[in-house]
Formats: sequence, structure tokens, C-alpha cells
Amino acid sequence: MLNENEWKVMRKHAEIGARVISSDPDLADVGEAVLFHHERWDGTGYPKGLREKEIPIAARIIALADSYDTMINQSTYRRPISKEEAIAEIRRNKGTQFDPKLAEAFIKKVLNGS
Repeated sequence: MLNENEWKVMRKHAEIGARVISSDPDLADVGEAVLFHHERWDGTGYPKGLREKEIPIAARIIALADSYDTMINQSTYRRPISKEEAIAEIRRNKGTQFDPKLAEAFIKKVLNGS
């Protein structure tokens, strides 16, 4: 588990990543998606507390993929869970953490192996 200071540092990665990506003219339009990929559908995310359609669609897609990847793979702050458990977690959090329509589309793609 991460301590409070480690969480503060980790939460800055979206802003740092967006700044780095936006400095490349070929990737500048991706910076907003990187910056907002920790926003939550219900407005409780960071860095700006955006909600629902205020969150760029690319950021909502990255949030799903990033969360799923973090859940099924080993990380510093949590043990991996099965793909089935990860799908159940995404399902539980659609409408709060995730865009409900995108979450269902993502789940269908994962279940179909696409």
C-alpha cells in the first residue's frame, strides 16, 4: 500500500504526463486525454473534478483500459485479480467511476476477446 505522500506524488502523474505529451506537436491533442484519465463519471476524480460528458471521451476510454490493466496485473499497491473479478468491479463502478455506456461496451469487448 502507498502512504499519503506516495499517493500525492502518484496523483501528479496525469498532469506530468499531459505536460510531456503536449510538448510534442504530433501528440498535443492527446494531452487532454492523459490529463483527465483519472476523472470519474460522478465528479469525484482528479485533477479537476470533471463529471460525465465534461470528461473527454478519450480520457473515459483510457480510464477503463488503465483500471482494467491495473486490476489484472501486479502493481506496487495491489495484488492482481482475475479477469472475471475485474469485469465485476467495472460493472459495480459504472455510473460512478466509469461512463456506463462505455463500461458496457468495454466489458463486451473483453468478454468477446476483441
